Amino acid sequence: MNINDYLTPYKRDKPVLTGSGVAGAFDEKAIDCPFVFYHQNQYYMMYIGFDGKGYQTGLATSDNLLDWEPIGLVLRRGEGSGWDSLNAAGCWILRENDMDGPPVLKKWQNKYWLAYHAYPGDGYENGPGRIGLAWTEDPSLLNWNRLPEPILSPEDGAAWEQGGLYKECLLEHDGLFYLFYNAKNKTDSGSGWVEQTGLATSPDLVNWTRVDGNPLLRVTANAWDEKFASDPCVLKHRDEWAMYYFGYDGKHAQEGLALSGDLLTWEKHPQPIVQAGQSGSLDSIHAHKPSVIRHEGILYHFYCACRPSQPGDITVNFGNEFRTITVATSQPLTDLQT
Repeated sequence: MNINDYLTPYKRDKPVLTGSGVAGAFDEKAIDCPFVFYHQNQYYMMYIGFDGKGYQTGLATSDNLLDWEPIGLVLRRGEGSGWDSLNAAGCWILRENDMDGPPVLKKWQNKYWLAYHAYPGDGYENGPGRIGLAWTEDPSLLNWNRLPEPILSPEDGAAWEQGGLYKECLLEHDGLFYLFYNAKNKTDSGSGWVEQTGLATSPDLVNWTRVDGNPLLRVTANAWDEKFASDPCVLKHRDEWAMYYFGYDGKHAQEGLALSGDLLTWEKHPQPIVQAGQSGSLDSIHAHKPSVIRHEGILYHFYCACRPSQPGDITVNFGNEFRTITVATSQPLTDLQT
């Protein structure tokens, strides 16, 4: 299993984007789940913010992929149809699949399409999440129209996803839509749960069918991903598909890689490809939740980094944690910054 083309060993030693820390702002406590793409001659990052009550979704722009400027909210609290009015975590907008080409958005029926998930209660991921879609014809990407009902709900799924549905990856290939997502088997946090990754397909973005064999990406007993195999980021590289994901062993979340020839059968690399850092580093607790693009021949692997909070941190998240977004690259960052 040759994974050299997918590796990004050079970590940035500081965030590319942090929450605001402003009381009452959507990103007061933390930011999470980057999704980076190219649109209207600049780079964009969609990401979620946590304010102590729940998730909302923001948008930022950049000219160099290292310095990001927030420009507004795209999925706000109080919008939606009840099931998604308290939380809306946008994770993926339909884009070109090629990892080696520009990560531009692509339209279907002259619209852009965004996949998100929502939790029913106030608080940190409180209650079983459901997955929805939103669309826009607005080139600014700031105004979205949500479909009134979720497209996937845990009660319609198998035992492995009864606890709720999480981060989405939406792509189109050969006229069929693929929605990869991770889910947990139960909501009881006292005894822990298992998160794994499955797939549903659709010909029209409305009618979805879970594939046989779910979950397609499973946890591995007594390994670095023995509890979670989560947050898929699926891209095409030459004649194979790559799924970046994160694994969790109860202590650290770290980034992993699986490869496939058909989007259905996946082979996992046995070790993490982006590991949690040493004590004191930006990602000493977790390095997870991938968004991967290539720019000018360089692979950029954006991820959520977590460490214990320190004096002077602009945000402090649930659990006394500093949670932010950073990047690792396939070439040294010092070369990129000169």
